Amino acid sequence: MAYATGTTLASRSIFPICSRTFLSPLRVASLLVSPEKSSSTFFRRVQFHHLFSASTTPLLSSVKCSIQSTVSRPNVVDILEERGLLESITSESLRSACSDPSVAPLKVYCGFDPTAESLHLGNLLGIIVLSWFQRCGHQVVGLIGGATGRVGDPSGKSLERPELDADTLEKNIAGIKKIIIKILGSGGSSYVIFNNYDWWKDMTMLDFLKKVGRFARVGPMLAKESVKKRLESEQGISYTELSYQLLQGYDFVHLFDKEGINVQIGGSDQWGNITAGTDLIRKILQTEEAAYGLTFPLLLKNDGTKFGKSEDGAIWLSPSMLSPYKFYQYFFSVPDVDVIRFLKTLTFLSLDEIKILEDQMSKPGYVPNTAQIKLAAEVTRFVHGEEGLKEAIKATEALRPGAETKLEWNLIERIAEDIPSCSLPIDRVSGFSVVDLSVSAGLFESKSAAKRMLKQGGIYMNNARVDDENKRVEEADIIDGKGLVLSSGKKNKVVVRIS
Repeated sequence: MAYATGTTLASRSIFPICSRTFLSPLRVASLLVSPEKSSSTFFRRVQFHHLFSASTTPLLSSVKCSIQSTVSRPNVVDILEERGLLESITSESLRSACSDPSVAPLKVYCGFDPTAESLHLGNLLGIIVLSWFQRCGHQVVGLIGGATGRVGDPSGKSLERPELDADTLEKNIAGIKKIIIKILGSGGSSYVIFNNYDWWKDMTMLDFLKKVGRFARVGPMLAKESVKKRLESEQGISYTELSYQLLQGYDFVHLFDKEGINVQIGGSDQWGNITAGTDLIRKILQTEEAAYGLTFPLLLKNDGTKFGKSEDGAIWLSPSMLSPYKFYQYFFSVPDVDVIRFLKTLTFLSLDEIKILEDQMSKPGYVPNTAQIKLAAEVTRFVHGEEGLKEAIKATEALRPGAETKLEWNLIERIAEDIPSCSLPIDRVSGFSVVDLSVSAGLFESKSAAKRMLKQGGIYMNNARVDDENKRVEEADIIDGKGLVLSSGKKNKVVVRIS
């Protein structure tokens, strides 16, 4: 059903949508802002402080949207601002257009360059913001950069991206397309996926200079923040990377002209590229119709470091690159200082429900990690669906030290890639002491360290605490005759396979 309501690369039109019942309550915003009409302010950057509201104004639990409806749509810009998902907009007119019943639903796109086979957690905010537009009755578009991915966006990068070959690009495009379809398709509304290589593949250099280059001014291009940083660096910036903003800018021109798409969204580091597009639309198309840009903050931890990296690298959205279990565990481990902010930005829970969780955290009797469990469940469900969430919860419970859940080898095999493992012959496992085995398996560096942890009650075999320093592995401890799981505390585990 989800795929049937969406269209993909070959489509040349966007279907009108009628959203299903909203999946979470949305605040109804009144139209108090008058549209700006002065062209001199069209490209003014409007910035917002991300202050979270605990207001309890009435909420809609069920709203249906229709293009013909005369009822105001929930104002998605207000919702994004309230949840800390709004950094800048090119014009306040976008805010009023979001819920004006006399204005057709907006057509909104976000671009994703195929630099890897999967999107990662940094890309998730773009999909979440698209989903908010979708839930508020607007039409959403995912743009895969089959062309721009061959160049590489210099934004936020200190070095030029490595060049990808055609086969790798196609593989990456297919992987990203699959993720977008799965997530946006679950929203119950129509969506579109385009590949910008479709309109760039036949454009010659002379065509580009004539259609785009003559309207670009070098001064403003060099003044873009992403370009300035690279110009000041030791590596500098290549002409190829400098041209990226014109490629992305022309994408907006093409989509605005051919598909009627009038809003581009992106992270705060995309402001220069987005305004390059709105500027080119104004110059090339000479249109009175409005094109808007909207940016959201980058996903950062409380200490200012990027959220989305683990000790093992990026947090991928594809289950083939990171299991739902490991994805769930990442959010389960978010510190208390960040969890409420991430509930607001990464989930669709109502602010009232989040406020209740926040209040509970400061009260006696609060069960630690309750908010983290809610965050992990909501984000995992959004990305991996209900089945992915069930798998993650089952694995989490099964591998929890002290859990009474009986371990199954099939389950261990499914998540073994996410846990350190080793292979040992049966005569190096059966009959050996747990202390010796935990050192052989790499769980501890020495017997003395293992013994200290055992005395503290922190060593588990198949989730059962080991209290006896002389405990040896018995045949019954080997699950299905194939292996066992050793744990040190709650987080450090190793799977021992029988080779």
